[in-house]
Amino acid sequence: MAEAVPAGDPVMRRDRAMLELLYASGLRVSELVGLDLRSINFGDNMLLVRGKGRKERIVPFGSKARQAIEDYLPVRERILMEGKKRSETALFVNLHGERLTTRSVDRFVKKYVRAYGPNVKVSPHSLRHAFASHLLTEGADLRAIQEMLGHRSLATTQKYTQVSIKQLMEIYDKTHPKA
Repeated sequence: MAEAVPAGDPVMRRDRAMLELLYASGLRVSELVGLDLRSINFGDNMLLVRGKGRKERIVPFGSKARQAIEDYLPVRERILMEGKKRSETALFVNLHGERLTTRSVDRFVKKYVRAYGPNVKVSPHSLRHAFASHLLTEGADLRAIQEMLGHRSLATTQKYTQVSIKQLMEIYDKTHPKA
């Protein structure tokens, strides 16, 4: 079993920022690793994301993700200075100061999940799915979710946001006049 990274470890700060951002914004892993430092607007808590087909969109992120990113940025600067890679534009870098890959993000997510037990199944993509499902459960408009996820088709978004039968029954019981 993999050993968990100590909380003060620079890798842990980076990884927490990535996990928070994946869940807070519903990004694809390729979009996450494609973020540059200039992609973040801290004033509005917004990201400029380049999605599939190099199509750009604006995506919000929450205060927890913002705090995690702010905690990580001094670590990023230290890594870049030590590696003499001051010109690297990537938001998320490895310990050599180079842009992370989608594969490395997938590996680190699996590493942290293993710490919770062998039967837990989480991937970076499942955080995207949780983002969409939680927004829908809390009443977000399906078209807004579609926009945030960067989907061309509403049908694609609907696959991410399948509501459980239990949730449907609760809504039915609360809202139907003849329930």
